Amino acid sequence: MIWVTPLSALQQTLDSTGARRVLTLLSQGTSLSLPPALRSTEWLHLGMHDIAGEVPGYTAPSASHVESMLEFGLNWKRAQEGPLIVHCYAGISRSTAAAYVIAAALRPDRDEEELALELRRLAPTATPNPLIVAHADRLLGRNGRMSEAIRRIGRGAEASEGTPFCLRIGG
Repeated sequence: MIWVTPLSALQQTLDSTGARRVLTLLSQGTSLSLPPALRSTEWLHLGMHDIAGEVPGYTAPSASHVESMLEFGLNWKRAQEGPLIVHCYAGISRSTAAAYVIAAALRPDRDEEELALELRRLAPTATPNPLIVAHADRLLGRNGRMSEAIRRIGRGAEASEGTPFCLRIGG
């Protein structure tokens, strides 16, 4: 299972889930220390801004970022490491996109729209970053289906911060 949380609830989510693997997606230049219970191999911190295209002075999510998050997710030893936690600052855009793409990579047989609808059901505020999803769509050979599914669920409910939720992988 993949837990998605805002930064403000990261420690509480770590404590309550016993997770041993964390993907951090914060703005380029934001400093965050390795959570004390984790080894460096259990934590991936990718610096990117929450933008959907190139903006001067900002770091847009790149194919390289998405390749790294997919590799981290695909190397996740679920039986030994327990849940994966994915977080960004608010738990609304970058982290929900990352959870969606990792779940799609782990379950290539799962319908993209069904997965997007499940994400919306679990997180009414989720507004997955479309650039992260587009990069993953290409890297995973989904032929636009992932991007279209996320476009169809639309923007989530307005909120300054999401509520932690669990996306089950299944299979």
